Amino acid sequence: MAAIHVTAEDFKEIVLDSDKPVLVDFWAQWCGPCQTMGPIVEELSEELQDVKVCKLDIDEAMDIARKYRVMSIPTFLIFEGGEVVKRTVGEQTKAELLAFLG
Repeated sequence: MAAIHVTAEDFKEIVLDSDKPVLVDFWAQWCGPCQTMGPIVEELSEELQDVKVCKLDIDEAMDIARKYRVMSIPTFLIFEGGEVVKRTVGEQTKAELLAFLG
């Protein structure tokens, strides 16, 4: 399944209310490293069955980015039970992201 593009309107339903862990990629169209990460995030979304993979464009959801203190992009947060349990920032390899997911 392709990465789910979440918005401010559906963030609570898709991410916070999820019954399984959610990896959220905070990104923007103008961000070079974010563009590099795009195909890796999509690959993970196709391969991972036990984790929901989402992308949130910070330009379209600044309030959410601000709430979770996203200061640099790409930022990757893992949510479990509606709470952030892990955070990493910057360009990653696929192996690094998989290790981050633990």
